[in-house]
This record gives sequence, C-alpha cells and structure tokens, in this order.
Amino acid sequence: MQYVKLGSTGLDVSRICLGCMTYGLPDRGRHEWTLDEEASRPLIRQAVEAGINFFDTANVYSDGTSEEIVGRALRDFARRDEIVLATKVHGRMRPGPNGGGLSRKAILSELDQSLTRLGTDYVDLYQIHRFDPHTPVEETMEALHDVVKAGKVRYIGASSMYAWQFSKAQYTARLNGWTRFVSMQNHYNLLYREEEREMLPLCADQGVGVLPWSPLARGRLTRDWGTTTERSATDTFGGNLYQEGDRTIVEAVTRIAEARGVPRARIALAWLLHQDTVTAPIVGASKPGHLEDAVAAVELQLSDKELDELERPYTPHPIAGH
Repeated sequence: MQYVKLGSTGLDVSRICLGCMTYGLPDRGRHEWTLDEEASRPLIRQAVEAGINFFDTANVYSDGTSEEIVGRALRDFARRDEIVLATKVHGRMRPGPNGGGLSRKAILSELDQSLTRLGTDYVDLYQIHRFDPHTPVEETMEALHDVVKAGKVRYIGASSMYAWQFSKAQYTARLNGWTRFVSMQNHYNLLYREEEREMLPLCADQGVGVLPWSPLARGRLTRDWGTTTERSATDTFGGNLYQEGDRTIVEAVTRIAEARGVPRARIALAWLLHQDTVTAPIVGASKPGHLEDAVAAVELQLSDKELDELERPYTPHPIAGH
C-alpha cells in the first residue's frame, strides 16, 4: 500500500479509502443490499491487513449502524492511533425540527452521537455530507471550528457541492480565523468528470485533498452495460447519475482490461489514481475480490495511449450528485 498526505496537511492516508456504506443492518435505512456485522467484519479486517488505514462512514448510513459496526471492527482489528477514521453530518437522522442539516445544534448533537456509535472520543476527519442552504455558512463553520478546538475532531472536510459554495465556506473560515476544510469528497469517475471544470482546479489551488465517491460509477465500470445487480435494482439515487452515452467508456475499460488480463475495476481505479488532484478513491467492498482489485490498482500504471482511450469518449453531463 502507498500512503500520501491528505491535501496540504501532515496526515498520512492510504491511497485507497474503504467506504463503509456497504456495512450496516439491511433493515435499517434505505439500503437493502448492505452487509450485517457478521459479513462486514472479515472485509474490514482484510482492509486493515492490506495496509488500508483510511475508513469513511456517515451517521446516516443504515441509520447509524454502519458507524457501530465499523467502530467495533476497528477496535478489534487495528490500533486507533494508526487509522484515519472519517464520518459525516448533514442527513436527516430523525423526523421533526433539527433532525438534520448543519446548524450548530445539529452538528454538536450529531457529532456526540457518532462518537458514541463509533466507540471513540474523536474522529480524524469530520465531513459535511452536503451543503446546507438553510443555515448561515458562518454558523456551520464556527461550529466545526469549535469541535476541532474541543479535541473531538482532528480535521474537517466537505462533500459534493458547487465550487462557489465550497469557496465561500473556505473564505468565511479564513476571514474569521476558523478551521478550514482539508478535503473534498466529490462525485468523480470515468463516467462523470464535470468536477474537472471548477472543483478540482479549486482544490489543487487551495491544497485540498480529493476523495472521490462512487469511483466505479456504482459498479457500472466493472460489468457489461445494462447488467443489473441487487444494488442497482433498488438504487434510485444512482440510477440518475449516468446516461446511455457512457456505454462507450465502459467498452473502452473492457478492452483495456482484457488486453491487460486484469479485472475492469483495476483499470477504472487506476485511471483515478493517475489524476494529480486525487488523494484516495473511496471504494466500497462487499466481496474479498473488491478489496484485492482496489489494492492492486495502486500499482497499476496506465500508458498515455490507454489514458487517452479511456478519456476521449467522454461527453458533458448534467450536474449530478449534489
């Protein structure tokens, strides 16, 4: 495993981040395809043994049970000081007023509940899951600064939003002497490259680490076009992210993978790892082979010709994933 600094910080993270939305009780939340604790633990252990030190979850994943499963597994399989544990806040956790969002009340309350579920007294990276247009950005950034100064959070990060929103938050923090975001977890893969227009140049300029979610485009880059899975059959959110014209990119991945004699996932992840702005793709794993492919992709070098073949078919997409 290779390790790099997260953005302009001194924090070392593995080049693969294990995305933990896959782990959680299937009857809690909207994801019927998640793995329960018994099925999740061997995969988390495999990740640790492969050298992955970066784990990403969220309070909303399977109604908090993802945090519980991940927290218990990491306590058993890893040393706390050697891992980088990330979670998120924003999504609705309960009905009624103040059940979600990025108000000061929500952030302080949800962080404490996440810490309890994770079984730790701090998280390394606390991320806002989306932008909250209903809360003043000053309120959000000051609250995040306060939890850093309280020792409950080491670094803060953000997730999918417009570049102007991210810039506004960073400027607000800088203007007031508050903690700034060190990472951006955004929607970026071979089928969706709109982030290259504004967000990625902004992150490069400001020294912000980039952690792409859905690096395999909900698995579309790993299988024949039109093939359905248990997850894709119920993934209403993911069903709106891509378009029919993306088929040609999937076919390019297939050609290169067959020529190389490797699984398609390795080619798609290797392309992301070749992008200068990318720190670590967030990879979900429901089978041991998924982790094996992710780790192998770190060492896979693509030629300029292969990169061009993968990139050339891309056409502009509507903004998706915010």
